[in-house]
Amino acid sequence: MPIVEVHLVEGRHPPAQLAELLTALSERYAEVLGAPLDRVRAYLTLHRPEHWATAGRPGVEAPYVTAVVLEGRPVEQRHRLLAAFTDVVVEVLGVERGLVRGRLIAVHPDDWGIAGVPASVARVAEIAARSVP
Repeated sequence: MPIVEVHLVEGRHPPAQLAELLTALSERYAEVLGAPLDRVRAYLTLHRPEHWATAGRPGVEAPYVTAVVLEGRPVEQRHRLLAAFTDVVVEVLGVERGLVRGRLIAVHPDDWGIAGVPASVARVAEIAARSVP
């Protein structure tokens, strides 16, 4: 279920660097969640410079990361995830840390499908283990 998407300005980074970013985000996500890497999906959305503005200035890149997690993840783990994504973006792209923004979207297990089956059914044991304090 782990999904991560990063939004960047098109044309600012070479393809190899973008591939490295997706790989590093995937690995860090799996590490922080303690999830198998094969469950992680990482995507990149590139925006034309004239379709992006930071502080009212068109084309000024400020990376934005969105991740989807199942509800029930501990707040400490979610905070580590936000920090880890920021670290990866800074390390791989060399951008200023203060420009990076991130958001986690918690989805109820009944509202997420895995192979056409709600996660609440497909991952019942894992979800139950996370909700025990």
